[in-house]
Amino acid sequence: MDMLPVDSIDSTPEVLNLGGDEVTIVATCAQTNDDLFAVEVRMPPGGGPPLLHRHAPSEVYRVLRGEFTFYVEDEPGGPVRRVAAGPGAVVPLAGGTPHSVRNESAAEAVAFVVHTPGPVMEGFIRAVAALTEAESADMATVLAVAAANGVEMLGPIPA
Repeated sequence: MDMLPVDSIDSTPEVLNLGGDEVTIVATCAQTNDDLFAVEVRMPPGGGPPLLHRHAPSEVYRVLRGEFTFYVEDEPGGPVRRVAAGPGAVVPLAGGTPHSVRNESAAEAVAFVVHTPGPVMEGFIRAVAALTEAESADMATVLAVAAANGVEMLGPIPA
C-alpha cells in the first residue's frame, strides 16, 4: 500500500484517554503503511507513566507547550538521566532505550510524538485506552497488556 496523501487523512481526530493523559491520533499505522504512528500527547501535571519501559520502536518528541521530564537509561544497568525539555525542544529516543516521560510541572504539557515503526505503540496505546475506558487499568492488567503489545516495563523511576 502506498502512503496516502495528507489531504486524504480524516480530519476528525480520534482522542484517547490513557489514565488521565490525553492522546490525539494524528496518523495511524494504516495511513502510513505501518511506517509510523503519530500522536499529540496532552499530559496534566503529574501525568505520564510511572515506570521505566522500553520497546523496539524509536520515538521523537517535539515539545509544543509546557515542560516534559524525560528519564533515560543510556546503558543497560547504568544511571538514569533526568532531562527537562520545554517548548521547541526535540527529544529523540532510540528504540530499545529504557525511558519514561513525565510532566513534573504545575501546568499542562503538550508534545507531538512520532513512533517508528508504528504498530507496537499504536497497539499498546489503544489497549491501555480500552482498559482506561473499561475502568480496569490496575497495574497488573496494564503490565500484562504492555507485555502482550511488545512494551517491557522495567520498574519505578529511580529517585
